Amino acid sequence: MNAVGIDVSKGKSMVAALRPMGEVALLPQEFLHTAPGLDQMAHAILALGEDTRVVMEATGRYHEPVAAALSAHGIHVCVLNPLYIKQSGAGSIRKVKTDKADSLKIAKYGLDNWVDLREHTPMDTIRQQLKLCSRQYNIYMKTVVSLQNNLISLTDKTFPGVNELFSSPARADGHHKWIDFVMTFWHRDCVCRISENAFTARYEKWCKRKGYHFRAEKAAEIYARSCEMFVTLPKDDNTKLLIATAAQQLLAGKMTLAALRVEMTRLAQQLPEYDTVRAMYGVGETTASQLMAEIGDVRRFPRRSSIVAFAGVDPAVAQSGKHEVQSTATTKRGSPHLRKTLYQIVCTYLRKAPEDEPVYQFLDKKRSEGKPYFVYMTAAQNKFLRIYYARVKECLEAFDTQNTVQD
Repeated sequence: MNAVGIDVSKGKSMVAALRPMGEVALLPQEFLHTAPGLDQMAHAILALGEDTRVVMEATGRYHEPVAAALSAHGIHVCVLNPLYIKQSGAGSIRKVKTDKADSLKIAKYGLDNWVDLREHTPMDTIRQQLKLCSRQYNIYMKTVVSLQNNLISLTDKTFPGVNELFSSPARADGHHKWIDFVMTFWHRDCVCRISENAFTARYEKWCKRKGYHFRAEKAAEIYARSCEMFVTLPKDDNTKLLIATAAQQLLAGKMTLAALRVEMTRLAQQLPEYDTVRAMYGVGETTASQLMAEIGDVRRFPRRSSIVAFAGVDPAVAQSGKHEVQSTATTKRGSPHLRKTLYQIVCTYLRKAPEDEPVYQFLDKKRSEGKPYFVYMTAAQNKFLRIYYARVKECLEAFDTQNTVQD
């Protein structure tokens, strides 16, 4: 029985192995994250014998090539949350923090928890691509929100409230009517310095060129509002440059989001559980893709409580002696991206109030008991995640059974 501990860092890893009773099977050695380096690491681990298990911490993108390379050689790899290693203790009063000491500490954890070491199964290509697209979508969404706030603050100085004049939703390609309008009519004087009939004719041509629906009433409303506005920036080349640049950047960001949404949906539709997830109340195309991307294959979770803990929406436990805390905060030790998606879904339940949905019934029950907003919203997320686990797991098991019968 050999427990191999790998301390992964950027570009290299420290590898050490222990046997029972503290015998050192492999002194700490450093291997580079190159093709030859990973092959050398795999051969060094295989030389220890058949009954060998590798333990490493999940360190973002750094551990992925190591886990993939060792799994390709048929080595039992277990990837753990770093919190497990931290809470296990070093077995010493001295505080030592080196790569060699960390690799031995991880190997010791592997020996102590040998039975509980679950083998790491790398995600298939589709799930990995879907997760990458989802993470990129979240990054660009933050940028787009910032750019949108910036454009609104600028137009408040040249065309106050122009973003509130149009209620039409964004198009599938990412274009938004008020953004396209600002790129042409970037100042109130572009509207009110000409006659209403002239503006109406120009606005009609603009709608036809951009592919938007034209209404004479909307043109009259825009003209009347522009005549009432008070602006603080003049109509000159400097102002036009600021508005045009901000609008172009925002439009580019929204078009990127639209392209990512299409790609996420395309990838998600290739997974067997897509229709099951989409059938759940409150789950749209984007949220379905994000849920599937962040959760992955639910069969890697042994029970419902595992997936709830993975999301970090499980209540913490605080009890010592006769003292027991009745109200505790959630652990929040899981994926923040998953929690955000769950919150958006539960907000749909809260807004639509579907009386026949179990999640809303549970939410309404907690709310009627006088629970605070955060408490009943988190409880609803917990409930939704448990239902998701049951339905998707049943779907995947049925899919596997069907494929087995066909084979």
